[in-house]
Order: sequence, then C-alpha cells, then structure tokens
Amino acid sequence: MMGEPDRIMARQILTSLIAITFVCTASSLALAQGSAPKASTKKSSAKPAAAKPRSAPVAAAATDGAEPALLGQYGTWGAYSAAPNGKRVCFALSKPSSSKTNPPNRPRDPAYAFVSTRPAEKVFNEVSVMIGYPLKPGSESTLEVGGASYAMYTQGDGIWIKNAAEEERMVDAMRKAANVTVKGISTKGTETTDIFSLKGLSQALDRIAQDCGR
Repeated sequence: MMGEPDRIMARQILTSLIAITFVCTASSLALAQGSAPKASTKKSSAKPAAAKPRSAPVAAAATDGAEPALLGQYGTWGAYSAAPNGKRVCFALSKPSSSKTNPPNRPRDPAYAFVSTRPAEKVFNEVSVMIGYPLKPGSESTLEVGGASYAMYTQGDGIWIKNAAEEERMVDAMRKAANVTVKGISTKGTETTDIFSLKGLSQALDRIAQDCGR
C-alpha cells in the first residue's frame, strides 16, 4: 500500500489534472456559447476565495505539459491521459449520479471518482475518490460494490482502499456492477453517501490501458 507522502503526491497530481480537465471543458463551452464568458466573470468575482487555491497547481501542471487529453467518453466515465513532468498518467473519471448528506443539504465541493494508472510508479488501476470536503481524521470510509463493502483509508479529502491486496478484486467488481456507493464522514461529523454509475467504466479502463498499459 502507498505511504502517506505518496498518497499526498498522488492526490495533488489528480487534483491538478481534474481542475485542468474541467477548466478546459468550461472554456470550450464558453467559446461555443458566446455569452458564457460574462457568466464566468460574475462567478469568479463572487467566489474569489474558492478560485485562489486551485489557480497555482493548475498553472503549474499546465506548464509541465499536464493538460489532459480526452481519449474517449464511455457512458458516465471519461478516459484521459496526461504527462505531468514528463511522466505518463492515465485515468478514468466520473462524477456522482446522486449525492446526499446527513444532516441534509450540507455544502461541499464536487466529488469525483478516479481509476488511475501511473506506469512510472508501477501503479495500475488505483481507485480513489476526491470526496469534496475534509474527512474526519482517523475515520474510515467505505466503498460498496457488487454486494461487498471495502474499507477505505482516508487522508485529507481523498480515500483509497485500505487493503491493497483487495484492489484488483474491487476493480473487477466495478467492471461488472451497475453502480458503486461511497460513504464518508466529514471533520464536522456530516455523513455523506455518493452513488457513482459504473456505466462505461470497463470500456474506459480498457482505453487507458492502451496508453498506459502494463
């Protein structure tokens, strides 16, 4: 299992890549729609604090050649590749199909599920979720798929499988199941449940294996 420094580095890389991915998508939509730039200007002035922390890693990743290329969209999962600092990274990415909090309607950032491959580190099909809020220190999250529940290690706003020996079995179950449920607890005690559709995941994993295969 990866050590804590490795997890922090992986989370920073994935956070930067996802930020670039959706900034580029938003920019493309703005250019296509014409009137979108005005709306984005209003949003950035309304929430300057939210934009600041992401700007530095996004800019750094972009200058390092990390802008992700969309390899294909498969159902709810996008397959991407990038090369931050010259090292190939491929990942499948999806957003939840449904989310809820207890107590209800607690604010949080968007959540994202990743399955990433980093050949230079000999990491293949590593499952992680950026959960959208700081997780309660020392807490465990769970990932439920195919009738099984997997304990997930928490660090900051990210989760990874606790027992790395179970990851291949978990990914195989994700390839076959209809959805996966992720549960976590925030530092403030808010319980969250996110459901991710797995439609297209198997095809997305096959596609990233072509660019970042074993």
